[in-house]
Amino acid sequence: MIDHIDIIQGIHPGKLIERELRKKNITQRKLADQTGISYQTINAIIAEKRNLTTEQSLRIADVLGYDESFLALLQTYYDIKMLKEKDLHSLYKGTPRIRKSLFWDVDFDTSNWGKYKTSVVKRVLERGNKEEIEEIMRFYNLSIDELQKYETKNTRRSKLSENIGE
Repeated sequence: MIDHIDIIQGIHPGKLIERELRKKNITQRKLADQTGISYQTINAIIAEKRNLTTEQSLRIADVLGYDESFLALLQTYYDIKMLKEKDLHSLYKGTPRIRKSLFWDVDFDTSNWGKYKTSVVKRVLERGNKEEIEEIMRFYNLSIDELQKYETKNTRRSKLSENIGE
């Protein structure tokens, strides 16, 4: 089971528990009865509103047939992922001064600009104007050489030199 951790690390254990309950046709109430964990707690874990404690992970793993450390490890990986995302979010304060219409598909004002840095830079290179490309360079503190690493096949080869003026 530990080998599978690499594939699913970063997923909240509640998602996996929910999937397993569906597969085994077990209700949340039945799991609560079998583990001695309250129904409300089971429901909150599955809804990702509550983290799994070590004691809870041992009880649930026993009922679902997992290795005893599996769910606890999954919770730890999830906690690490959330901490990294929080760190990335705080790394880039504010929002870049670019057109919101470039990011019509996300909530522009609450987006995690650190987490999605690669996607943001690529989209601005593909659709942005000279000022927006320069703003992204400033916002992420990128040199032209670093910026060129983000070019894709959708980015015209000459776009950087046209807009930045090499």
